Amino acid sequence: MRSSQKAFPWHIIVFLAPAVIIYTLFMIYPLIDSLRLSLYTMETQGGAEIFVGLQNYHRLFTDDNWQPRVTGALINTFEFFAIHMLVQNPLALLLATLLASRFIALRSVYRTLIFLPSVLSVVLIGFIWQLILSPIFGRALFAVFDIRLPPLLGQPETALPVLGLVSVWQWVGVPMMLFLAALISIPDELIEAARVDGATAWSVFWRVKLPLIMPTVGIVTVLTFVGNFNAFDLIYTTQGALAAPDYSTDLLGTLFYRTFFGFQLQLGNPTMGAAVAGVMFMIILAGVLLYLFTWQRRLLRNTVEM
Repeated sequence: MRSSQKAFPWHIIVFLAPAVIIYTLFMIYPLIDSLRLSLYTMETQGGAEIFVGLQNYHRLFTDDNWQPRVTGALINTFEFFAIHMLVQNPLALLLATLLASRFIALRSVYRTLIFLPSVLSVVLIGFIWQLILSPIFGRALFAVFDIRLPPLLGQPETALPVLGLVSVWQWVGVPMMLFLAALISIPDELIEAARVDGATAWSVFWRVKLPLIMPTVGIVTVLTFVGNFNAFDLIYTTQGALAAPDYSTDLLGTLFYRTFFGFQLQLGNPTMGAAVAGVMFMIILAGVLLYLFTWQRRLLRNTVEM
C-alpha cells in the first residue's frame, strides 16, 4: 500500500540551496556582522573589540563631532528621496500612460530611449554630467546655445537638487516600465465600459486605471525609498567622498564611506561606520515594514471588498 502522506519535496531544496547559500554568505552574514560590529568599539592599541552596547548610536546623535554630519546626511537623504518621489515617479507614470496609448507612433523606440540610461554605469553617468556641468567645459558647451550656466555643482544651494534631477533622468525608465506593464495588463473591457458610460480620458485614468495599478505604485514607492537611502555612486563620482561643497550633498551612503574608510575626523572607524550602516538599515526596515503593514493590508482589504 502506498502511504497517504506526500513525499517531502527534496528536489526544491536542492534547486534553492545554491541561491540561498550565496545570498546568505554575501548578504545576510555581512548584514548581521555589521550590526554586531556597531555594538563594539576598538582599542587604539591592538585593535581589540570591546562591547559598548548602543553607545556608538548614542554618540552619533549627541556628540558634537558626529551629530551635525549625521543630521545633515539624514536631511539630504530625505530631500534626495523627495525629489525622486515628486519628480521621477509622477513623470514615469505620465510617460507610461502616453506609451500605453495605441495612438503613439514608435512606442518601442521611445521606451528604449527612456530606459537606456538606467542600464548605463552610475559612475559613467556621474563623470559625464560632471563634465557637462563643469565651469570650464560646460560653460563652453552652453555658450554655443547662448546660455550662461552657473556653477550648479559648486553651490551648496543647487548641488543636491541638480544631482537629484540627474538621478531622476537616469532612473526614470525603471518605474516607467513597471507602470507600463501594469497599465497594459488592464483588460480593455473595463476601459471600453467606462467610455460607453460617457467617461472622459481623464476620468478613465483616475477612476479606472489608477486604482487598478495602485499595487504597482506601492512597489515603486518602496523601491524608490530603498534605492535612495542606499544612494552613493552618483554623489561620490561627482562630488567626492567629502560630498562637496561643504557637505551639502552628503548622504547616509557617503557618510558611511567616509566614516568606515577614514575620511571622517581623519580616522578610520569601522565601529562608527557600522553604526551609520545600522541607522541606514533601521530606516529602510521601518519604511518596508510600514509599507507591508499599512499599504499592503489596505490593498488586500480593498481587493476583498471588491
